[in-house]
Amino acid sequence: MSRFNPLKADAAWQKVWEENRTFAARDDSPKPKSFVLEMFPYPSGRIHMGHVRNYTMGDVLARFRRMQGMEVLHPMGWDAFGMPAENAAMEKKVHPGNWTRANIATMKAQLKRLGFALDWTRELATCEPDYYGHEQAIFLDFFENGLVYRKESAVNWDPVDMTVLANEQVIDGRGWRSGALVERRKLSQWFFRITQFAEDLLEGVQALEHWPDKVKLMQENWIGKSEGLQFDWTLSDGEILPVYTTRPDTIFGASFIAVAADHPIARKLAASDDNVRAFVELCKQGGTTAAELETQEKLGFDTGLTATHPFDSAWQVPVYIANFVLMDYGTGAVFGVPAHDQRDFEFATKYQLPVRRVVSEGDKTEPEFRDAEAYTGPGTLVNSHFLDGMDVADAKRTVIRRAEEGGWGKGQTVWRLRDWGVSRQRYWGTPIPIIHCERCGVVPAPRESLPIALPEDVSFDIPGNPLDRHPTWKHVDCPKCGAPARRETDTLDTFVDSSWYFIRFASQPADRPFDKAVAEQWLPVGQYIGGVEHAILHLLYARFFTRALRHIGKLDVTEPFAGLFTQGMVTHASYYQMEEHDGLERKAYFEPSQISRRGDGTAFLTETGEDVIVGRIEKMSKSKKNTVDPTEIVDQYGADATRWFMLSDSPPERDLEWSESGIEGAWRFVNRLWRLFENLSEAEAGTGRDVDLDKRLHRTIAGVAEDVESLAFNKSVAKLYELVGAIEKAQPSASRTDAIRTLARIVAPMVPHIAEEAWAAMGNPGLIADAEWPAVDPALLVDDEVTIAVQVNGKLRDTLLMPKGAAKDVVEAAALASDKIVRSLEGKQPRKVIVVPDRLVNIVA
Repeated sequence: MSRFNPLKADAAWQKVWEENRTFAARDDSPKPKSFVLEMFPYPSGRIHMGHVRNYTMGDVLARFRRMQGMEVLHPMGWDAFGMPAENAAMEKKVHPGNWTRANIATMKAQLKRLGFALDWTRELATCEPDYYGHEQAIFLDFFENGLVYRKESAVNWDPVDMTVLANEQVIDGRGWRSGALVERRKLSQWFFRITQFAEDLLEGVQALEHWPDKVKLMQENWIGKSEGLQFDWTLSDGEILPVYTTRPDTIFGASFIAVAADHPIARKLAASDDNVRAFVELCKQGGTTAAELETQEKLGFDTGLTATHPFDSAWQVPVYIANFVLMDYGTGAVFGVPAHDQRDFEFATKYQLPVRRVVSEGDKTEPEFRDAEAYTGPGTLVNSHFLDGMDVADAKRTVIRRAEEGGWGKGQTVWRLRDWGVSRQRYWGTPIPIIHCERCGVVPAPRESLPIALPEDVSFDIPGNPLDRHPTWKHVDCPKCGAPARRETDTLDTFVDSSWYFIRFASQPADRPFDKAVAEQWLPVGQYIGGVEHAILHLLYARFFTRALRHIGKLDVTEPFAGLFTQGMVTHASYYQMEEHDGLERKAYFEPSQISRRGDGTAFLTETGEDVIVGRIEKMSKSKKNTVDPTEIVDQYGADATRWFMLSDSPPERDLEWSESGIEGAWRFVNRLWRLFENLSEAEAGTGRDVDLDKRLHRTIAGVAEDVESLAFNKSVAKLYELVGAIEKAQPSASRTDAIRTLARIVAPMVPHIAEEAWAAMGNPGLIADAEWPAVDPALLVDDEVTIAVQVNGKLRDTLLMPKGAAKDVVEAAALASDKIVRSLEGKQPRKVIVVPDRLVNIVA
């Protein structure tokens, strides 16, 4: 027997698929259409095992659906704009475009070696003008329909690099690259009106039947609809201060009022008080989002002002300027209830303010709150005058009603969701198609000027946006009056690029972003696969885009992704030694390829024999050096074994631990398949039927189909192991021959190269990739025998194989005649025999 040669087979069949355009989807096909899509990758340089797992899952489903007679769209592209390319430009002295396109070429070659059934004819890269020019057209469509506007907004500003930073790029209050203290600055930014669709986005979440519940909950929380009260406090200087709260029930627990550093009250005080001005400047060094402010130290400045409690004119509450309040949220002012809000609790504890219990947790009713953390759960109102004894919901309604009757407040619905700020002060992104004219103001770029392409001759030697200092690019005549004007030099957030790429995959006319009728044939995406880290922003923005396009009449699709699956990560142990650096101990990591393991689980450096510490199993990452290069694995074991391991063992929604034993086991299974396929010959076949094997085969066909459709790949793998084991043990027969021939088609979506090799060796016409999924004989799925458990006094003592539906007296007689049961009874006569048909006999002795 020859050993399967994966490298030869992989290259040969991948060439055939490419030459035949096997996986190119046809828009005009009469077959039912299926759109299978994995989140497209950022071209960072090389693919990693997470990519391999993600794309293998989608590939199996795409190939399976093709075999079921569907026209499948399974495309690939590149999310190619973003900061890493600019970082490379600064560090490596290369152009971002050259760096990105070289990475695309490398990663594309790696993906092709895994044999994915991808429609490369629809490949796109978001950094190319033939993509982002159409994105500019969509921006203009949104602008003309009132879905885009410009306003001042707070941003993280790095004063050294002279650029806006994302929250993730601010580390301990400093720019991640420059180390400079980050400022909170107001800049004019472009926004999409995503809040216009807040109610629709929220209602639509519950209709997403094939999305994970955890993702739907995350989206609901991010959109954040809440009912509350906006009401006025009268300040000691006579001014009125409006405040919004979602917890009006806790009004008798008020301990302080806090206003944002850029609130009009703070600005007024800062104009005449150096101490206030210094504190306001300190606040500018903090974050710009509510999530970030939750984690930083709570700081406040006592203004000396007090506010009068709306239900008690003698009750005065101090007013602070605080670094955890944002002007963009609510009214820019909050009243603090330390006993029932952790943020307020930390602030009150720091500044020794009262902490008063107003919601009872169990039997805790005393006013003085002594717990270590705020209590935010349900309960009964206490220490709250007329609210005492009410639950939280009733108390909320009562306070809102009294505020409205008294004319000092009004019930309101507010949303956590904010309009999407899409301006980025960066070069490597989609230029915003707007022109600024001193006479005409903001003017949309003429559509005939699209795409507005990025200039190639830019320099990254000076911090800041190269588009701002380019000698010619930004200078242009106003389309309205002809006067000298300037282009917008901000580029779009890269999330915009990924908010509609799936539509461009479905339809790619040259003269517009997509053809409505063609796109609607494919959309929504039937199955979308990707990491849970994109559960909020990317998925929410894509949902907004389809709604916005529908709103302006460009697309009659509401939800972009009918089905969503979030796969687990690929993990690996890390290996390191402790070393001293500048008087501090730190971990020096080693790559798995440098390590050898002993039988007791310890590890050492293969080259030197030095011991290393085996760290915990965690997500593969370059920083921990616990990555495995997919190309090296494919070189050694072939594409099919690599794919098979990605599908084995762990449920796809859970993390998968990479191991040498795991990939070697997958390689052994591929060779077990090859031995079966290679040895198949008509001479081997008998004339009789093996009924048990026939049943096993057809149950496997049905079971694998069900598992693949539900993305339970590890279950389908287990069923195939069982079928292969049964075939290997079976005697030569017509059933065994049929099982081996059919096996090639069942495994084809998972290990396509060996399946093609077997299909050709068996003399079948065409490609197995174009073959039909095996038909199932329903009669062979019916169980005519069942296993019945036999218990004595509740303990399992034997099992019986009986005809399905056997009469109770027949089952009882068989149970009592069992040698094991006779021994268990030890001569005692049964007092009672209970028979549960087809399941159980319980003998009470």
